[in-house]
Amino acid sequence: MITAMIRLVTLGTFAAVLLSSPAFAAGGGGGGGGGGISSTDPYAGAYADQRLQPQPVYPKRWGTKATHKGRKPNNQSSIGDPAFAAGYRVAYDTIYERNDYATAIAQLKSLGHDDHPNVANLIGYSYRKLGDYEQSQVWYERALKVDPNHVLTWQYYGLWQLERGNREQALYHLSRIAAICGTDCEEYRSLAAALDKPTGTALAY
Repeated sequence: MITAMIRLVTLGTFAAVLLSSPAFAAGGGGGGGGGGISSTDPYAGAYADQRLQPQPVYPKRWGTKATHKGRKPNNQSSIGDPAFAAGYRVAYDTIYERNDYATAIAQLKSLGHDDHPNVANLIGYSYRKLGDYEQSQVWYERALKVDPNHVLTWQYYGLWQLERGNREQALYHLSRIAAICGTDCEEYRSLAAALDKPTGTALAY
């Protein structure tokens, strides 16, 4: 009887000491502070590791939105490979700074991403500026097949329609742009301004 009482007092004293210890007060027993993780929890170490790991940061890249794991490739904002992005930028500058459309087509095709909507759209644009409307249309259609919401292709293809005298089709393209990004985005305003010009007027884009 006396032995049992001594054991109970000892256990009570041990429990009191444990409850007042800094480790327990810091949040032990379930994965609070690092010093209080229970050795009986098989997942406690994993939780601690997760807390120590920095949260992933998805950097914004030139000409793109931030990308996340799991996003399907070949959409409007998926230029993630640095070599691809650099080559695309060179071709972009060849088009818009030097107006060398034939060279730009070769540069874009050499990237090996013909089905990327940004690439296909610029190839179509370059063919249009060279006066090859048939090839231009092929590439615009290719871009929209990959990404039906690629707003810049709808704009450039709308300008293609205007140059071909297809005003009704250009208006349809304008409506598609409005559905995607509204009436205040640059692509909408650019195509709307082109539609306001007299038929046969040379277009800047």
